[in-house]
Amino acid sequence: MTTKEKDEKYIWHPYTQMQNALDIIPIKSAKGSILYGENNKSYIDAVSSWWTNMHGHGHPFIANKIAAQALQLEQVIFAGFTHQPAADLAEKLIGILPKNQAKLFYSDNGSTAVEVALKMVFQFWVNQGLPKKIIIAFENAYHGDTFGAMSVSSRSTFTKPFETLLFDVFFIPAPIKGQEEESKAALKKLIEAYHEQIAAFIFEPLVQGTAGMLIHEAEGLDHLIDICKQHSIFCIADEVMTGFGRTGKMFASDYLKNNADIFCLSKGITGGFLPFGVTSCSQAIFDAFLSDNKSKTFFHGHSYTANPLACAAALANLEVFEKENTLEKINWIAQQHRTFVSEIAGFRSLLKIRTIGSILAIEIKGDERSYFSNIRDTIYNYFIENGILLRPLGNILYIMPPYCITNAELDYVYTHIKKLLIQLEK
Repeated sequence: MTTKEKDEKYIWHPYTQMQNALDIIPIKSAKGSILYGENNKSYIDAVSSWWTNMHGHGHPFIANKIAAQALQLEQVIFAGFTHQPAADLAEKLIGILPKNQAKLFYSDNGSTAVEVALKMVFQFWVNQGLPKKIIIAFENAYHGDTFGAMSVSSRSTFTKPFETLLFDVFFIPAPIKGQEEESKAALKKLIEAYHEQIAAFIFEPLVQGTAGMLIHEAEGLDHLIDICKQHSIFCIADEVMTGFGRTGKMFASDYLKNNADIFCLSKGITGGFLPFGVTSCSQAIFDAFLSDNKSKTFFHGHSYTANPLACAAALANLEVFEKENTLEKINWIAQQHRTFVSEIAGFRSLLKIRTIGSILAIEIKGDERSYFSNIRDTIYNYFIENGILLRPLGNILYIMPPYCITNAELDYVYTHIKKLLIQLEK
């Protein structure tokens, strides 16, 4: 059987209605920004393979570091043991995260990084004899697909089958330009009513990715964090998507004056090579788990916690950031996006355009403004036929390329976006 035939016979794909799924494309290799299919076609990976790939596919420096680590130590239990890649990575990450971050907890992916953060804050308050259980999050939030992560995500078609199993969360508007005061007022109202019960406020800093790359203001978010700090409410920054340069700085939180108490990292942390998650926290949170009473231990772990290969990949990824002046590449992509926005701003088929760092989101008029917009498949198929991987969020087309994308490749993507818009205007 061919790869495709085996796939159709045995595999269940994520976020895919298998009854009428679009044609699956087997990929045999990848290099830089390009995916090479078994059908002898190539595709520009303009979404960084679900936002994970930083420096391009098959980056030799990262690949060689993983290979060398595999020959030395590929896996070891992380309870009672440690290893150099984990220790070196912790030192490196604490050095680039905001200065209030002191300890790291390793896990496997973005959802588990969020689960760890939630369990940290819930147990923190239990350990203090104050079992606070309320979480505040943004409307349109998405924090992952495990149960805690779903609970702090907005209620939607994605979460509906599980709604009775999710814990209650209060949602407030994000401080998008023009609704900062509404956001602030909603937070203050909740604190006034439930102050003694609120455990934490979790947010995606500056960009709500799955919501359609919705962008809010740093100043508005700073005000919300400040209010939380005044009332001893922990703040959790979900930087799973926004971390590692996506917004133009290493972390989206670098635009803020106030620091979150906990950070969740994943996606680009290994440069797109291996699954990995990190949850960092302040010293005060860590200290609340120190006790002669063993029931105050943080009872959480994964078989592959701090996997040496993933740690080696993450270290190599950070080294490439420095060696290749990656933030300069991101600034170049950001400038290209801004120039392109000025070229397409007049199209009648557009509703809104949003851009920050390497992210460009284009909201296209369609039958509905939702993930299930009928225009989604039309857009996806158009770009696939033209050798470009863009995976629209309903009627929202977005670009989030690897930082190694070339001028010619980016121009090719822009050219075909323009051609699509022209078609839609006929």
